[in-house]
Amino acid sequence: MELELRHLRVVCAIADAGSVTKAASVLGLAQPALTAQLQRIERALGGALFERDRRGARATPLGELVLSRARVLLPAVKGLQDEATRLASAAERAGRYRIGAVNGPILGGLVRRIIGNHPAAQVTTHASWSSAELGDLVLAGKLDFVLVGACGDAPPATDTGLAWRAVAADPVFLLLPEGHELADRDEVDLSELAGAQWVAAPGDGCFSACHAAACARAGFTPKVLFETEVRGAIDLIESGDAVGLCQATLRPMAGLAAVPIAGAPLHWRQMLGWLPDGPAASVASQVWAYAIESYADAVRRNERYSSWLGRHPDHNAPAL
Repeated sequence: MELELRHLRVVCAIADAGSVTKAASVLGLAQPALTAQLQRIERALGGALFERDRRGARATPLGELVLSRARVLLPAVKGLQDEATRLASAAERAGRYRIGAVNGPILGGLVRRIIGNHPAAQVTTHASWSSAELGDLVLAGKLDFVLVGACGDAPPATDTGLAWRAVAADPVFLLLPEGHELADRDEVDLSELAGAQWVAAPGDGCFSACHAAACARAGFTPKVLFETEVRGAIDLIESGDAVGLCQATLRPMAGLAAVPIAGAPLHWRQMLGWLPDGPAASVASQVWAYAIESYADAVRRNERYSSWLGRHPDHNAPAL
């Protein structure tokens, strides 16, 4: 009998379980069948691998040698299989775009461009408030790309094993009810909202700390910050019960006004991430270009932000 990987797995299972009976239960085999298989393995290797008595099974010197090699060989073979599977499916995965995204203005246009240019592609999306969760899904091979935001110059709040490319860098605007006394202003000094209640959507980045720091520089501490999902935040702002912050590229909505903050004390970067040695890397530049085009659409449909960019030509945003 030639030794096979499954035989090494059996030896490791017996050693880990401490007895043939327990190993048989773990492996889903009858105890006599596993005993017979162990005997065949021992004959192939030329000696006993375990000393067995009522206390269980303990490896012999020969068993220790086999176990030491098996515990190196089995993970190596598993790694080889995983890598081979990933590379073998690269051609297939190039036609599949699994995109995770945190709340932002780019996803819709990105999906539309992928479908328009690759009609046969399989496109799926996954939403989360957590950049870290999305990054883990990419590392686990369950997503191909992530679109996340990052405050200022901070890195994305996710694993550093991903490759990142910036799509855009924008100032953060105030989000006010349309009837607010400051809603029609070209710019609003943050200090003018010292007495306001604030609302924000959840997330795992440093944005709340950056907001608090910007308010502190403006001379005040923000009042209670309500945290809720986007629809709840919009309701609180629209009703006049709170004010909020938003991306400058937010699609205009009836009843709300996105207003620039004087001096642009807060910035938000849109980032595209992927696994650098994964199959998605071969199309990453193309997907990034689609994301840039989608971002340009978001700017063009937002007259107020386009006007702000016209007044601030030195702003570090991608060319539109």
